[in-house]
Amino acid sequence: MLVVEELYKEAVVNTSRKLIIFNGELDRIRSGILLIFTTTSAATEMRAPPDACRPDPGPGPDPTTISSWEMGSSPSSLKGTITFRSARPGCVVMDVMMSWSKEIFKRENIPIVSFFTSGACATAMEYAAWKAHVDDMGPNETRVLSGLPECMAMSYLDLKRREQRGGGRGGKPGGMNFGPPKPGHPPRWMDEAEGSAAMLINTCDDLEGPFLKYLAGQIGKPVLGVGPLLPESYYKSTGSVLHDRDSRPNRESNYTEDEIIQWLDSKPSRSVIYVSFGSEVGPTLEEYDQLADALGESGRSFIWVIQPGSGKPSPPANFFGGKPGSEATQEGYYPQGLEEKVGDRGLIIKGWAPQLLILSHPSTGGFLSHCGWNSTVEAIGRGIPILAWPIRGDQFYDAKLVVKYLRMGHMVASGDDLSEMVKKCDIMKGIEVVMDDGEVHDRAIGLRGVFEAAYPSSSGAALKALMELVISK
Repeated sequence: MLVVEELYKEAVVNTSRKLIIFNGELDRIRSGILLIFTTTSAATEMRAPPDACRPDPGPGPDPTTISSWEMGSSPSSLKGTITFRSARPGCVVMDVMMSWSKEIFKRENIPIVSFFTSGACATAMEYAAWKAHVDDMGPNETRVLSGLPECMAMSYLDLKRREQRGGGRGGKPGGMNFGPPKPGHPPRWMDEAEGSAAMLINTCDDLEGPFLKYLAGQIGKPVLGVGPLLPESYYKSTGSVLHDRDSRPNRESNYTEDEIIQWLDSKPSRSVIYVSFGSEVGPTLEEYDQLADALGESGRSFIWVIQPGSGKPSPPANFFGGKPGSEATQEGYYPQGLEEKVGDRGLIIKGWAPQLLILSHPSTGGFLSHCGWNSTVEAIGRGIPILAWPIRGDQFYDAKLVVKYLRMGHMVASGDDLSEMVKKCDIMKGIEVVMDDGEVHDRAIGLRGVFEAAYPSSSGAALKALMELVISK
């Protein structure tokens, strides 16, 4: 949100040029449905089907207007054409996952800037692994990736990772495959970003400077870190507990924020391990059993978030518009008997959890995470060490960044081998290590300083560089 609003302010309010924001991440934050956002003076006109859904863009003032849209069963069926009622836009900022629509703007000779919602490390590692031909490595071999930090060298164990684990939920609608390539294969984003004037990445120099620099050198165009893309309230609440209801209202859960705060207030400082795998992926049913046993026997206080459909290979029921509470949402894993066993030591949240609140509370001392990029930067910004349990795709690279480069976490499996099922003993050991490692806690707190002043200054400078690029076109 903050990035989009800053782009609008710089491009529309402070200059005479206009800018279209065509960004899937903005829409996922607001409504979960992809739309086109335009400035009022450069509005688009597209035909919409009779049953087109136009959700409320959310509370508060909005400098943009929502256009209509038309999409069939897959993105390739987009039939709309864009006309401009007055000033032409100076640039299109487009989520790389929506690049199927870039031909519309190319026909109008409007410059396109590709926006990556993931981090720079994952993007750079995909490219470097391909250039280094890591797919031909043998057992016990490690290969340094030229141009990247030596600690990010690829090992044979990295190649053994399970790209699609049984507990992961399904892909995107329409049969599109936006996932990362297998190690050693060309990155799919190279085609998606082809023809772009620049690349924007949801990160900042302070966290991933070497990876941004590497990408810019390899692709020969500006690569700018303009993130992390977090609610504005996140940057304004450093040092205090952040309420998710201020930026992420009306979510289904079996606990209110006030109840969760009350529970956390009853626990000692840095004593709670927070467990959450996000909304799209998770362990297998068998691994969930192992996790339940580990939490039951560890003796540590914990918050465990269990999404609808956990452990199932299909998407959660509310992912494509289903309603929580329907029959489909009742399916999935639940740790029967665990609540009775642990009593007040554990809090099991069914559905959505106020993650920003939990991570910002002083009682939280560790985060067992799948290492999705949003969860990763939210934890970094609050100085919370991560116990990494990546499930698929770029999460493996995010985990490697956390453990090897930032050194503010540990892997859940001994030897970093995630090719086999994660077991109770691995989880129990990992929890103890990440909660008791003083050096990791110190580094995590040090990295929190990147977010303490406000939106990172390097990202602000990157936005100005983008505006200069737009004006020069």
